[in-house]
Amino acid sequence: MNHASQNTITKNIITIRSQIAEAEKKYGRQPGSVQLLAVSKTRPLEDIEAAFSANQHHFGENYLQDALPKIEAITDPAIVWHFIGPIQSNKTRQIAENFDWVHGIDRLKIAQRFSEQRDPSVKPLNVCIQLNTSNEESKSGVRLDGALELAKSIHALPNIQLRGLMTIPAATTDFDQQRQSFRLLRELKDEIQSHGIELDTLSMGMSNDMEAAIAEGSTMVRIGTAIFGARN
Repeated sequence: MNHASQNTITKNIITIRSQIAEAEKKYGRQPGSVQLLAVSKTRPLEDIEAAFSANQHHFGENYLQDALPKIEAITDPAIVWHFIGPIQSNKTRQIAENFDWVHGIDRLKIAQRFSEQRDPSVKPLNVCIQLNTSNEESKSGVRLDGALELAKSIHALPNIQLRGLMTIPAATTDFDQQRQSFRLLRELKDEIQSHGIELDTLSMGMSNDMEAAIAEGSTMVRIGTAIFGARN
């Protein structure tokens, strides 16, 4: 498996961090309010270690079997693992035992399983509700009109902490359209908060729509290729 050099990965992270900082400034966001989540799915351990030594601590994985050996290999407590892929019921226990964050919850049953399977003696599992902002049939995620009820139910569960919302909008290069999808998520976050549920996270924006996401209040952008290079 080919992997990018330490130098390349470090340079890429510095570049993306400065792009994030520029967007924060341009749209009146607090400096440092947008977290970089490095999407390390399918990447070899060396790539993650290279990014980690470049002071990147948050990593996103999509595939449980691919992620577990990496999680076992890097024991530094500063590393934070995010599960960002589709969640199968039979995988929830291992996700609950090994990850710090889960970004893709779109039904209560999955949240209940995480709540039951997360060890009460460790920190709660941080979770985000995945929204289908573009109403695409092929996309997972709850529809906007079902989000508040789901948020209320998840908020009441022990051992997991509802942190916010996540979306993967329909791909478009139109900046205004990109902003529109993300604006829906921000408005929904405000609405849920008005019901007394504190949320601090909007997981939205990837390499091609990061600026639009930051303009609309993203607190976490998910970047893979721009850090590690194209997957082979």
